[in-house]
Formats: sequence, structure tokens, C-alpha cells
Amino acid sequence: MKMVGAQVATARVANGMTQRAFAEALHVDEETVASIEQGRRVLMPNVAEKMDRALGLPGILTVAANRLPEVDTIPAWAEEYMEREAEALALSWYNTLTVPGLLQTENYARAVLSCHVPFIGLAKIELQTAHRIQRQKILTRPVPPTLSFIISETALRDRIGGDAVYYEQLRHLHTCADFPTISLQVLPLGITAHAGLAGPFTLLETPEFQHLAYAETQRGSFLVRDPNEVSILSQKYAMLRSQALNFAETKDLLDRLLGES
Repeated sequence: MKMVGAQVATARVANGMTQRAFAEALHVDEETVASIEQGRRVLMPNVAEKMDRALGLPGILTVAANRLPEVDTIPAWAEEYMEREAEALALSWYNTLTVPGLLQTENYARAVLSCHVPFIGLAKIELQTAHRIQRQKILTRPVPPTLSFIISETALRDRIGGDAVYYEQLRHLHTCADFPTISLQVLPLGITAHAGLAGPFTLLETPEFQHLAYAETQRGSFLVRDPNEVSILSQKYAMLRSQALNFAETKDLLDRLLGES
């Protein structure tokens, strides 16, 4: 990261640009440029492409960003996904053990983050909870993205955070199910065929109509750009939609769960 940052700074200075002018050309904050040049922030591939164009470089920084060692690129991918999510045209989520982050209540999000082992501390939990709720602003954009969610019934049965948090989250899901831009389906327990046994994932369409996928593991995350791999996950998602309860059946299940309170 420090080496790549030094390359960015050297190229910028050679072009006679200040950090402020460079940041304006990239449409990013000046602090972002400073952090990258000092090796405190990972240079993401999409930002590297902009830098190459602004500096007249033949893809040098883009190559560097894409060839960073895995220990550096995992947080870069996560950060890039968050940026892509905020501007996405469409998002499709498949979740197995928790309610998707975009549909979580603040109390449920806090309870989920509190389950982290080892314990990350109250200050970090509050910071991450606030960030998760902030991401939900895309639901109220003037033109919201088209959103599809498939949630395993397991996530609706576990009472993370206790009964009060649990029922508040169920009520919120019931409300979200009526949003015109949201498709909510539950994958029921006891099914005899399951296209998502390999774990949760998200599909995303960018404003440039590029199709990406994103997945998280116990110790990291990765953004999938390869069209063949994205196609495979899209096929899995299509099959999961056919195996899940339809919209009306999902609402009925939520009604039954809420009726148990």
C-alpha cells in the first residue's frame, strides 16, 4: 500500500498537480488522495482507473491496484462494494443466517454486531451500526434501486437480541414487503432441493449496466467481476427464487410469526 501510494504521489507531482486539484479531477475528497498516497488507504481499482486517466498513465496504477497482495485487496473489495451498492440500479440478496443489512432495524443490527467473536467493543459496535443504517438511505432515493431479497427461514426463527428486538425486526420486514421496489421471499425450512447450500451472496447491477457479485466469508469478503462467475451466481439466484415462498406466502409466514408474540 505504501509503495503504490508513493507511485501515485510521484505521478501527481510529475504532472504538476496539488492534492486538491487531483482530488477535484477524480471527484473524491482531498483526504482520500492524501490517505492513499500515505499508504493508509487501499487504492481501489475503480479509483486507480480514474487516476490513470487524469495523469495520462497507460494503466500503471490500475495494474498495481489489481495486483495488491490478498491481505490488502480484501478490505479494498469490501469498500468498493459499499460504493457500488450506494449507486446500484438493482440488488439481489440471498441471506442464510441473518436478515440482510439493508432491511435490518437499528436494534437488530446492533445485536448482530454484538455477536462478533472476539468481542469488538461497544464503540466499534455503535460505529458499525450507524454505518449499516446509513447504507439504508438507498431505499429512499428519489429513484430507489430494484431490490430482491431471499432470506432463509432460519434467519427469521433465531431471536438475535431477544424477543423485543426480534418482533420489531419482523414488523419491519412486514412493512418492507409492501414497498413497490422490494421483492421479499423466504426460503422455507424442510425443502428437498436447495440451490444455495454454498452460502450467501449478493448480485449487483451498476449504473453502467455492469453485473457484479459479492460474497462474505468468516474472515473476509470478495467482489466478483468475472462474467462467468457472476452468471453462475445469477443462475443460482434464479433457482432460489423458484424454491422460495412467493410474495403472498412470505407475508403469511411473517403474519404467523408475528402472531406468536
